[in-house]
Amino acid sequence: MNRVIHQGVLRSALTLLCCSVVLLGCTRDIVSPEDPAELLRLGGPMTVSSVSVDAFGLPAPFLSADERARFVVGNAFFRTNWVTAPATTTSRDGLGPTFHASSCSGCHFKDGRGSPPEPGEIATGLLIRLSTENGTRPEPTYGYQLATRSILGVPVEASVVINYETITRRFADGQTYELYKPHFTFESLGFGPLAAHAEFSPRLAPQMIGLGLLENVDASYLESIAAEQAAQTTGVSGRVHYVYNPETGSTSVGRFGWKATQPTVLQQTAHAFAGDIGMTNSFVPEDDLTPQQRVVLGPLPNGGKPEIEDDVLRDVAFYSATLSVPARRTQPSDPSSRGRTLFTTVGCGSCHRETMHTASQASIPALANVTFHPFTDLLLHDMGEELADNRPDVQASGREWRTPPLWGIGMIPIVNGKRRLLHDGRARTILEAIMWHGGEAEHSREAFSKLSKADRDLLLQFIESL
Repeated sequence: MNRVIHQGVLRSALTLLCCSVVLLGCTRDIVSPEDPAELLRLGGPMTVSSVSVDAFGLPAPFLSADERARFVVGNAFFRTNWVTAPATTTSRDGLGPTFHASSCSGCHFKDGRGSPPEPGEIATGLLIRLSTENGTRPEPTYGYQLATRSILGVPVEASVVINYETITRRFADGQTYELYKPHFTFESLGFGPLAAHAEFSPRLAPQMIGLGLLENVDASYLESIAAEQAAQTTGVSGRVHYVYNPETGSTSVGRFGWKATQPTVLQQTAHAFAGDIGMTNSFVPEDDLTPQQRVVLGPLPNGGKPEIEDDVLRDVAFYSATLSVPARRTQPSDPSSRGRTLFTTVGCGSCHRETMHTASQASIPALANVTFHPFTDLLLHDMGEELADNRPDVQASGREWRTPPLWGIGMIPIVNGKRRLLHDGRARTILEAIMWHGGEAEHSREAFSKLSKADRDLLLQFIESL
């Protein structure tokens, strides 16, 4: 594949990247998690100080010149709009035949978060996973994912329509709040109706920051967190999700995806290329087309087998793994310090664990023995019936979700213009996201509800500062 990049363009891109990153320090020494300066460096050595719209798209400060060049190449392919085969540009053809977006950045705009479609919009930042038989089989007509776009001559699989039910509830002090409960329907089904027993799960595209750190937390460390939770009497008891890893031929810790179904950034990248863009690769060599669709469509053009080469796939994965983390932002009078105490007191920190450490050996050497502050435990937790999608995924039940990291949550409106939280984007604010928590988090939700309004606001200010 011809991937020659004009040297002048590459040098200019590298210069811009270097100039746009303000380092908070590159030391990888493990320091006290109570060090105030350390607590601002959410990503440890991957932290940058940025409050711009590009805050999620900056490279890790420690990258060498060669690694920065690779970061730029991965970034270019991350933003590439793939096209239908055959094309004169063979290095970027193979789109579809059905797909969700034509580029990675189509869902992760500015490396940020997706949002549910507004009325009349085509769903892009939110996709629909499908299955039958408790997540073990594809939906017979549409496979494992419902595509909202297609190449010329191929029917679009469906359009996604969301109607929201307004639910009014009260805090313990009597103040009311509203929650939006989504109801999904699928219209203009291009290959016939869904099976009556079909299971579906909406999944919002998350922000991309700090993935390399999460990948390099040791499995035994996560097991120790799960054991620590199980020994307590709070009702919180997360578990490590072990999934098959084709790179090793054995099981590995699932870390990525809303139900922690992918063990590495590379595999998450490969499955996203195949499922969301329709680009086959060495990990997913076939398009998500059912036998019924293949009969209807007949022979279709493709961009080769596989459609995306391993070196491109690995460059995009490297780019994704080396995106930096914005530093925590504090208010002038720092009222969020009281909010941090409340965050712990009501139990949020049991799952949204402030501090973690990477292993002594890492896929990127600079990420070994790193202390960082993601506010996650990477474990699966039962989040209750209201958040359940009732669609098991590998070993995760229909009520279980991986704890999402909170770092960068305050920057989402700046980067993406609006903030929609939880797996399906139902929460318009941090407060709403908290009040949707159930299951193992019910105790914390009720403790938050019983706080005074002043203390609720301080806790929210702390989360907003992350």
